[in-house]
Amino acid sequence: MSKISKLFAVKDVYNPEASDALYVEAMRENCAFSYNNCKEYQKILDAKGFKPKTITKMEDIERLPFIPTATFKRHELYSMPKHRHFIKATSSGTSSGIRSKVALDFTGCLHALRMVFKVMNQRHVISLRPCHYMVLGYKPNRHNEMAVMKTAYGFTWLAPALSRTYALKYSNGSYAPDLEGIINAVLKKGRGRAPVRFMGFPAYTYFVLKMMKDRGLSVKLPEHSMIMLGGGWKQFYKEAVDKETFYQLAWEVLGIPEDRIVESFGAVEHPVLYLDCPHHHFHVPAYSRVFIRDPHTLEVLPYGRVGLVNLTTPMIKATPLLSVMTDDLGILHNEPCPCGCKSPYLEIIGRVGLKDIKTCAAGAAKLLEGGMDK
Repeated sequence: MSKISKLFAVKDVYNPEASDALYVEAMRENCAFSYNNCKEYQKILDAKGFKPKTITKMEDIERLPFIPTATFKRHELYSMPKHRHFIKATSSGTSSGIRSKVALDFTGCLHALRMVFKVMNQRHVISLRPCHYMVLGYKPNRHNEMAVMKTAYGFTWLAPALSRTYALKYSNGSYAPDLEGIINAVLKKGRGRAPVRFMGFPAYTYFVLKMMKDRGLSVKLPEHSMIMLGGGWKQFYKEAVDKETFYQLAWEVLGIPEDRIVESFGAVEHPVLYLDCPHHHFHVPAYSRVFIRDPHTLEVLPYGRVGLVNLTTPMIKATPLLSVMTDDLGILHNEPCPCGCKSPYLEIIGRVGLKDIKTCAAGAAKLLEGGMDK
């Protein structure tokens, strides 16, 4: 069994110290594979004088050259031929329509399934009880390869689906919101016996709840109903509300308590599932390690400091996603969590564009892009 497979077989998902040594070995294994099979990735590491075999301890992973997520929006980097790409996925895209494109190999997808089962099981999300799904996201379409659409659809298999109602429907070459359809479905399905599960973008979920409250509409959803949020507020960041306001609205309109609201975090360039604990903290699972870097020096910051979020994982081999620099600002906390989890937890503060980061992070992106064009 490979070191990567052994990592995804660990039983204690949130005990990083127990898996540190294995994580280092898995990263070295994937780094060597990517270095030998992706000429662009080889150029990136050679430009920094970094060799895969030098990964022998956790500090070496901090030194592993990262790739800004913006690079994947302009270049397709693959470590496997296209016939071995089991799944292709894209990001939601920028305002200019530019999207990251990544490929997932079959073995990597098996790792992902094992990860989802273990992480979701921690929050008792997996159930054999049939339910109705209100998907506050994209309805599947053969023209759409967005990861958020595939993830939302995949999550509708965590419990048997009696029905799926989508908020964003494809028509005449584009998606359009149908929040009225969601409200009608909630009022109809919510009065039955089967649980109702909301999942998708928090913005559209909030809009539906707000519209129902403004109209004086409410329904006490059946027991075991829940809300699963993911994907961030995107272009609706100005309309974003604090979590307490959201939780209160969900209780008033749907009768769903706070402990039945679950939020996830992830990125197409980093397909690791971060699921919040009962105290709504994104604990770092065994399958990844997170570094917070100073925006000016890119040095790794200690716990409790705000900086750029650098995500690492050995999960996927088809695309070199070992270490990516996001445009998220975050804090890594290491103080005890009331949930009892031993793993540090990530707090996302906000998002910035690369053009707004007047640091060597932008310079790194430019350097990498220039090197790959040669």
